[in-house]
Amino acid sequence: MGSLVSRKKGSADISGKGGANSEGAAKPLPPPDVGKPIEVKVCKASDMQDGEMREVDIGGGKALLIKEDGEFSALGHKCTHYGAPLVKGVLCNGRVRCPWHGACFNSKTGDIEDFPGLDSLPKFEVTVENDNVVVKTNKKVLEKPKRMKEMSCHSPDNDTVYLIVGGGGAAITCAETLRQEGFKGKVVMATKEPHLPYDRPKLSKALDSTGEALALRDKNFFSVYDIEVLTEKEATSVDCPSKVVTFADGQTIAYDKLLIATGGKPRPCTSPGSDLENVCLLRSPADGNYIAQQGKGKNVVIVGTSFIGMEVAAYFAGKASSVSVVGVSSTPFGRVLGEQVGSMLRKMHEEKGVKFYMNNGVVEFKGENGKLKEVVLQSGETLPADLCIVGIGVTPNTEFLSDSGIEMTRGALDVDKTMQTSQDHVFAAGDIAHFPLPMADGEKVSIGHWQLAKAHGRCAALNMLGQGVEFNSVPFFWTMQYGKSLRYAGYGAGFEDVVIEGSLDDMQFVAYYVKGDDVLAVASMNRDPVVAQAAEIMHSGRTLSRADAEAGSDSWKSQL
Repeated sequence: MGSLVSRKKGSADISGKGGANSEGAAKPLPPPDVGKPIEVKVCKASDMQDGEMREVDIGGGKALLIKEDGEFSALGHKCTHYGAPLVKGVLCNGRVRCPWHGACFNSKTGDIEDFPGLDSLPKFEVTVENDNVVVKTNKKVLEKPKRMKEMSCHSPDNDTVYLIVGGGGAAITCAETLRQEGFKGKVVMATKEPHLPYDRPKLSKALDSTGEALALRDKNFFSVYDIEVLTEKEATSVDCPSKVVTFADGQTIAYDKLLIATGGKPRPCTSPGSDLENVCLLRSPADGNYIAQQGKGKNVVIVGTSFIGMEVAAYFAGKASSVSVVGVSSTPFGRVLGEQVGSMLRKMHEEKGVKFYMNNGVVEFKGENGKLKEVVLQSGETLPADLCIVGIGVTPNTEFLSDSGIEMTRGALDVDKTMQTSQDHVFAAGDIAHFPLPMADGEKVSIGHWQLAKAHGRCAALNMLGQGVEFNSVPFFWTMQYGKSLRYAGYGAGFEDVVIEGSLDDMQFVAYYVKGDDVLAVASMNRDPVVAQAAEIMHSGRTLSRADAEAGSDSWKSQL
């Protein structure tokens, strides 16, 4: 097959249908209807302390008022990710960190600086008049809780091609960052999925959600900003010297710069009978929809005590006839969260009727007429099973790169501080990246967090544009089970001890993961914004000590 896109003489136009002007600038829009002006005196300047945040009322809405370094600013008051109240977050070093999931916003401009969200905060004008702090805006701006950064579009005279292989968080963040930074060449995203990029962490929390409902951006967005999304487009090889990617349909795309962000794929169970109907993996909205439909009122078995497995167990508690969880370790989450926290979470599940079979594994799946009926365990027990979800981890989706010459570690692509691989003009991001983590003294790691994938995508985009930016973000993840949220920040691999502050029984605690004298990571439940505070300390290059953990968060948060 001929090339779908030639780097310099494209045989097909992949520029999108947005109709950018000849300079590739953002498309001209009619003058906006800004609505009624709003001007409100919200407080006395002398009443606010430096480093303070307040949520203030303005014209029937609210704003986050910030005083930092003697200057005032006013921003949207809710995080653009899931709507957390930012006044309960952390203000530090010129940015506001969300208390729930760690997204960070510039305290002066409202621009998003760390993830998992995509959008920035609206910004309002602030003046000080006779010691009165006055916030000025208009009704239209106030009604919009999110602000999209200004973005460029494709310029017809720019035939440079930046190709993104993958369609997850890293991919969409890379594409958007390229346009936000003024790139006017062609941006092409090729994903093997049938959907536009979607909110993948919700898959295991809301199994019945469709791809459309989970979409991060709608189809019109990609058209307006000339981001060409090729769905059901699976890459099969990359020729780095020739700068060409080949796809399963035989077509090729030539690139000037390439980001590989193909993510991980669920590790299958290889026990006999694993090919029976209703032995399932969860990777896509279609998988989730099928699992949700098949499990209601039935006997559900979950193999694996990962976050995905346990969130699926929480989803089915009260919906399925029975929910059984099979794990190889003694405690769910033990490797990541430790025995104490893992035991607390197990108890929470058991109180909802979930049964655990730990220090165990699957010997065989048994069925009738090709459909699952039973799961036989190593302990000799047999569990009735109409549906089994296997959640025993993921492997990097990188087999198609075996002849690419890109250096790998256990299937993950080795990258430097700029997210570039061993091959010129080729970058990697997300679950498949083996990258140097600043808070681990530059040790190379592979971490499958949604927030990190987006941070990778932004860093890669900036360096595809030659900006020389080094990756610097603190890993931050969360899980929601039975309405209880657990947050975690840091990199706790190899922790030796867990210091608990608060009460595990009351599900109101902070857990410090300690190695030697250093705190590697912090987790909490019902103690916001402690994890966000710890993340800011880690991001600044400082390390909490065992003594800090033992003294408690009221002591060490003064380091902010």
